[in-house]
Amino acid sequence: MTDDSPLITDLAPFFTTLAQRASPATVTAYRHDIAALVDFLSAHDVSDWSELDAGMLRRFLGQERSRGLAPRSLARRRSAISRLADHLVQQGQLSHNPMTLTQAPRQPRHLPHPVDVDRLQRFLDTPHDDTPLARRDQAMLELLYSSGLRLAELAALDLDHLQRQRVRVIGKGGKPRQVPVGRRAQSALAAWLALRSSIARTDESALFVGTHGHRLGHRAIQQRLAKLARERGLAEHLHPHRLRHSFASHLLESSQDLRAVQELLGHANLSTTQVYTRLDWQHLAASYDAAHPRARRRRKQDTDLDH
Repeated sequence: MTDDSPLITDLAPFFTTLAQRASPATVTAYRHDIAALVDFLSAHDVSDWSELDAGMLRRFLGQERSRGLAPRSLARRRSAISRLADHLVQQGQLSHNPMTLTQAPRQPRHLPHPVDVDRLQRFLDTPHDDTPLARRDQAMLELLYSSGLRLAELAALDLDHLQRQRVRVIGKGGKPRQVPVGRRAQSALAAWLALRSSIARTDESALFVGTHGHRLGHRAIQQRLAKLARERGLAEHLHPHRLRHSFASHLLESSQDLRAVQELLGHANLSTTQVYTRLDWQHLAASYDAAHPRARRRRKQDTDLDH
């Protein structure tokens, strides 16, 4: 984003308001997305947000698509710009949100496969060397799988967010929720907290810290999980979202309670949970056969009466 662009002056109030409602990761991503738009507009001699229209946005998004930007990244670009446009409408700089006049591309539903239950249990039960960092990593693994946390939610946890049987997290859009913490995760967290002070700075409030005593970042968490998967012989890539998806899928397969899983995941819409979680078709078919009055398998004596 060019610092001399007159468009930048109007962005400070927007990002200040956004930071009050969204996670730091969302703010950072939106800055990147809007910076790309500012560079595009500046290259086309646009110097005022009032000149923004649907045609410009279509050309910008078309340019981003043609240079190979992934559909998910394009969708986030649209979301960031639409949110900025709503802000500009409120400020009287636009009469309407021009993003509403552009067509959103169809999103592919590529979701990670959940890790097999037994394979994941063996992975989590693999012994470690009991050092402070090993205890920290085990606590992160157990908490991600126990409570279905997003990466940003885990990284943002402070000590006072944690209670014995539950944890308070700030989800997307700054929406708080409380989720239960399972017995194995409670045990792993207690083991980590017993040694946390040997690493953490005295003024650090983060639950999970790195070797320098400060809050562990997103990238560091991702790297630790990938390294643990290799060291423990898990023959597949492991990342926080994979554990979140495994949590949702395994819980839904066991409980059949879609609403409860929706609440635990922090999804605003049930349709998101339905896409996010997958049930084995044979399991669904068996449940249908057992439950539906017109689909129940007939008893042998009923079959005999037919002859």
